[in-house]
Amino acid sequence: MAMLQSAAQERESALSKRLAWILAVVALLCLAAAAAGVALLASDLPLSPSPTSPLPSDTAPAPTAELPPTSTPGLPAETRRSMDEIQGQVVALRGLNPLGSVERALLTSAELRERVLDDFLSDYTPEEAAYDARMLALLGLLEPGVDLWALYTDLLSEQVAGYYDDQAGAMFVVREAGFGGPERLTYAHEYVHALQDQHYDLDEGLGYSNEACDDDADRCAALSAMLEGDATLLETQWLRTYATEQDFQEIQEFIATFESPVFDTAPGFLQEDLLFPYIRGIGFVTELFVEGNWAAVDEAYSRPPASTEQILHPGRYPDDLPILLTSPDLTPALGGDWSELGRRVLGEWYTLLTLESFLPSETATEAAQGWGGDYVLVLTNEATGADALVLVTRWDTLIDAQDSFAAFAQYGDARFGSGSHTTTTAVWVGDGAYALLERSADQTLWILAPDEPFAEALRQAIPFPAAVQ
Repeated sequence: MAMLQSAAQERESALSKRLAWILAVVALLCLAAAAAGVALLASDLPLSPSPTSPLPSDTAPAPTAELPPTSTPGLPAETRRSMDEIQGQVVALRGLNPLGSVERALLTSAELRERVLDDFLSDYTPEEAAYDARMLALLGLLEPGVDLWALYTDLLSEQVAGYYDDQAGAMFVVREAGFGGPERLTYAHEYVHALQDQHYDLDEGLGYSNEACDDDADRCAALSAMLEGDATLLETQWLRTYATEQDFQEIQEFIATFESPVFDTAPGFLQEDLLFPYIRGIGFVTELFVEGNWAAVDEAYSRPPASTEQILHPGRYPDDLPILLTSPDLTPALGGDWSELGRRVLGEWYTLLTLESFLPSETATEAAQGWGGDYVLVLTNEATGADALVLVTRWDTLIDAQDSFAAFAQYGDARFGSGSHTTTTAVWVGDGAYALLERSADQTLWILAPDEPFAEALRQAIPFPAAVQ
């Protein structure tokens, strides 16, 4: 039994590892964030205290501390000077003085791509990706049989320009790319991550490590959004304050010619999920900034967001904490060849993505926003290859539970065809699938099983409503 639990714990870390690691990568997403920085200029984002147009050096904010020397053998002197200048500008805007130097290594695009993939693959194995794919298929987010590991590998290989490695405390830069507007904007974004790491210690201080994220992937998704939102807001301020006319021209040219065929053809939920830290994160950090400038953002690092719910609804931070539900061990009651493949918290963000995959975005958003806490169990039968899923969700109010029950009923009809409904239960029978939805007070239960007998066995074994920890 202990061996089974250990294996399940290793497999369940797949999504959380990917979420923790993705901060280090400046591939398609960082370049997309750079492009988004220009688009965001049209919105009413908060400005830095400095003027909003490019400024001459004698009127721009000056660095508040001398930067530690950084040497990069082989890096062109002009590029090195530009990087040093950007670091000083970021310090002036962000208000975080550097506590150490940041090494900068110069690599060919092939070398950088290989390093990115090596780092990723050291944390994320094909076996872990296969578990992710099975869970996502049970949620209806992914077609069964998709090679998720290969898809992530292709995504990370698509457009690599450079990245900050928080483990090495180093910045890796592409040798052939030059250092024009897109690279300068990207560098401003990534240097914020170096300052975050120096001041708040991503691993130990914030608990943003593979091991910590294994316990709560939803919390790590929230941390990722805060970190990326911080860096994305800063880069928009850098763009308004320090970018030159040449920077703007080169960024516009980059946007006009940018292609990302792997990302463009990836499943819709995956596109949204990979952009979540940037798009949703900047909304969260902006709310903090409006309330108290960068000091309010810095304060958030002392009590980071605890769930994606707080990212999606900044007004609920920091007081609306997720409700922890007691999740049972079902394997003794199931017997046979069934075992637990993994367990995790789904969170409001993945609840939204799940509903949105079959329902209009507005309907899914309204239903998911009443999320209070949940647990997901994924079970597998090694003999038959069949999988099953249990999702228990606690909603904020009885009305939220009723609304979410109605939305999940619509989701079931859209996914499996018209089911049998009552005011508190719904059942769907499909080809090789049996789904059950139930509501009790402010909780809902969703079961997806290969057949009715096993679904009924699961239902009998699950304590519902779930106890609060």
